[in-house]
Amino acid sequence: MEMDHSQHSQGTLSAKQALGETDITSQKASEIFEAWPILLGVTPSAAADTSVPADDGWKKLPRHKDEDQVQLDVNRAFIYYPNDQSTAQIDQRKTELSNLIVEVLRRYPYLCYFQGYHDICQVFLLVLGPAHSPPAVARLSILRIRDFMLPTLGPTTSQLRLLPDILAKADPELRQHIAGVEPFYALAGTLTMYAHNIEGYRDIARMFDVFLAREPVFSIYVFAQIVLNRREEILEVDDSDILQVILSKVPSNLDLDALIAQAASLFSRYPPESLYSWRYISSSSALKTARDVEAFSKQTTDDGHVYFIRQIKDIRWLETQDKIKRTVWIYRRPVRAIGIAIAVGMLAMYLRRHPATVHSILSRVAR
Repeated sequence: MEMDHSQHSQGTLSAKQALGETDITSQKASEIFEAWPILLGVTPSAAADTSVPADDGWKKLPRHKDEDQVQLDVNRAFIYYPNDQSTAQIDQRKTELSNLIVEVLRRYPYLCYFQGYHDICQVFLLVLGPAHSPPAVARLSILRIRDFMLPTLGPTTSQLRLLPDILAKADPELRQHIAGVEPFYALAGTLTMYAHNIEGYRDIARMFDVFLAREPVFSIYVFAQIVLNRREEILEVDDSDILQVILSKVPSNLDLDALIAQAASLFSRYPPESLYSWRYISSSSALKTARDVEAFSKQTTDDGHVYFIRQIKDIRWLETQDKIKRTVWIYRRPVRAIGIAIAVGMLAMYLRRHPATVHSILSRVAR
């Protein structure tokens, strides 16, 4: 159930104040239980009403294409927490986790599961419980981490490209030192909201507090700050393969409150608009459509679906542009470079206005 727009503003603001500005030592489980659904735009009364029976209608919906992979990942869940439960209790948790993920995927079959999604979902399950997690996870998936649930890794890669830009502004020497290493070392952390990297339940819950209270791109700034904090260690290594390993590991002894404060400062000094790669992020990306937490909580899952479709169209258009450029390069003639640029530009504009001709052109070239 999604929030009444007349109620969302004050609730979201209070939730941000309760979590985003509270340190770990004063954090209460009740605050998290109440705040996460509010931050995600789920009606507080619906999230807290245990008298409402669970809707099992999803079980009759068609299977999602990724359910086999879901089960494989669920079998590997709950490694680090909870650590005070029996094998039978953990098995029950796994059943609940599987149901949570499958319910969201069946209700919104256009979403594509990714490995690591179960790490996120298990945190929500432990915090909100099996009855109240589905609406929160659904809105998270469609409106905040949508880029990761598209049928291609393109939008995910575009997000990672922001990381070198942040490092270049904050520490040019460090950025130059690791210039030969692609930013995929940050994939596991940013993809799973750090649930794959942080082993303590209280710590990962704290990180989720912050991420839900801030815009989605903040996760990238957190990883950038982690890299900056390891500056001396990184500068001592020259081998790119070893650097890749070092950069991909999130230290286990993080001072989370200090890290969050540093990342917030980094964000303030170098906001997304100042980053070169930000211009290549789709206007339908969750990084741009969920920037304002207040406005985000007003969005519906239907809005998210519209953004999803637009992103797919953007991806296909970029792929078409790449094909056109490759075709022009292959069949290039000894003409001046500026002539080629103008020709490509005019062709691209024409094809965007007349997409039906794209397949015809490419099929003829392929003969």
